[in-house]
Amino acid sequence: MMKLAFPVRSPRTSGLSWVGILRLGLVQASLASIIVLTTSTLNRVLVVEVMLAAVIPGFLVAFHYAIQIGRPLWGHAADVGGNRTRWIIGGIALLGLAGALASTTPILFGLNFWLGLAVGMIAYALIGFGIGASGTSLLALLASRTIPERRAGAATTVWIMMIIGIIITSIASGAALDPYSHAQLVIVTAIAGVISLSLATLAVSGIERRYAPVRQQPERTDIQFREAFDEVWRDPHARLFTIFVFVSMLSYATQDLILEPFGGMLFEMTPGETTALNGIQHNGVLAGMLLVGISGTVFSRWKGALLKGFTIFGCIGSGAALAALAFASSIAPHWPLQANVMLLGFMNGMFAVAAIGTMMTLASTGTKSREGIRMGLWGAAQAIAFGLGNFFGTVIMDVVRWATGDIPLAFATVFTVEAVLFLTSALLATRIQYVVHTKRAANERSVADPFQVQPAE
Repeated sequence: MMKLAFPVRSPRTSGLSWVGILRLGLVQASLASIIVLTTSTLNRVLVVEVMLAAVIPGFLVAFHYAIQIGRPLWGHAADVGGNRTRWIIGGIALLGLAGALASTTPILFGLNFWLGLAVGMIAYALIGFGIGASGTSLLALLASRTIPERRAGAATTVWIMMIIGIIITSIASGAALDPYSHAQLVIVTAIAGVISLSLATLAVSGIERRYAPVRQQPERTDIQFREAFDEVWRDPHARLFTIFVFVSMLSYATQDLILEPFGGMLFEMTPGETTALNGIQHNGVLAGMLLVGISGTVFSRWKGALLKGFTIFGCIGSGAALAALAFASSIAPHWPLQANVMLLGFMNGMFAVAAIGTMMTLASTGTKSREGIRMGLWGAAQAIAFGLGNFFGTVIMDVVRWATGDIPLAFATVFTVEAVLFLTSALLATRIQYVVHTKRAANERSVADPFQVQPAE
C-alpha cells in the first residue's frame, strides 16, 4: 500500500519578513498596553484619589524594576533553551494577571494600609517577572531572526507599534474610567490584560518555527551564565552602550510617576483626563520616532551623523521641555499643558529611536550569538535606571513638599533635576560615534555593525 508523504516545511533562512516584524510589533504593543495602566494610571490614583505619599507608588514601581535586574539571566535561559515563544506568552500571561491584582490596591489601601502594601509588592514583583521574561525574549527573537539590513527598520517599527499600543490604551482607558471608581479601574485593567494576551499569542505563534536564526553557525547551548556575561561585558561597544542606556533612561524616567499627579493636583484634571494626557505624550513620542525613521530612510547616506544629531538634539530638547514644565508649576493652571507634554514626547522619541536602532544592531554583533544576554544586559540597565528615576522622583517631590509645604515647588524641583539629567545625557551622547559601514565580508551573511559605537579619543 502506497503511503502519502507530506513535505515538511523548513524554516526560512532569509530572516523575518516585514509581516513577521509587524506581528512581533503587535506583541510589543500588547505588553505596553498592560504596563501603561499599572505604572501611570494606577500611580496617579494612589497619589490623588487615595491620597498616599508619592513615595509609596514610587516604591512599588521601583520594586518591579528591581526585579528586572534578572533580565540577563532570563535572556541567557532563552538563549540556551531554544524556545523564546514560551517565555513571551508565559510572561505576558503573568503580566496580565499581575496587572489585574495591582489594580485592586486602591481598594485594599482604603481597608488597611499594610494589606494594600503587601498585595502591591506581590503584584509588582510579578509584573517585573512578566515584563522581564516576555520583553527580553521578544527583543532577542527579533534580533536573532532579522537580517542586518532590516534591523534598524525593524526596531523602529516595533517601537512605533508599542507607542501606538500605549496611545490606544490610554485614550480608550481614559474614556472608560470616567466617571471614575476603584471597581471600574479593576474591570478596565482586567479587560486590557485579556485582550493583550489574546493578541500577543496569535501574533507570535509559529514565528520561531517558521524563521530560522540568521546566523549560519550553531552555538554552544551548555555555556554557563557567568561565562556568557563576562564575554559580553568585555565587548567595549556593549559596555559603553550600557552606560549610555543607564544615564539616558534615568533622565527619561524621573518624571514618569510625577506627570499624571501634576495634571491632577495643579491642573485639576480627572483620572480619565490624565490617562489621556499620557496618550498625548506618546503621540509626541510617535511623531519624533517617525521623523527620525523617515529622515534615516531618505538620507540613508548620512544615517550615522543623523542618528548622533537626533540623539543629542532629542536630549537637549527634552531638557528644555522639562524646564518649561518646571516654570508651568508656578503659574498652573494657566499653561498649555497638553502642548508642553506633546513637545516632551516628541523630543523623547527623537533620542529613543536612535538608541533602539543601535541596540538592535549591537545585539547580534560579536563572534557568538548572545542576543538574549545582550538584550538582558541593556534591559537590566534600563530597569535599574527606571527604578531609580521613578523612586527618587517621588522622594524628591515628597521631601520638598514636606519641607516647604509648597506643592508647585515640589513638582518644579523634580522637573528641574530631570532637565539637568537630560543635558548630562546629551554630553554623553557626544562621546558616542555612529559610523556607517557599507562593506560586507564576502564569505559571511551578516554585515559589519552599521552603527558601530566607539569611545571618543
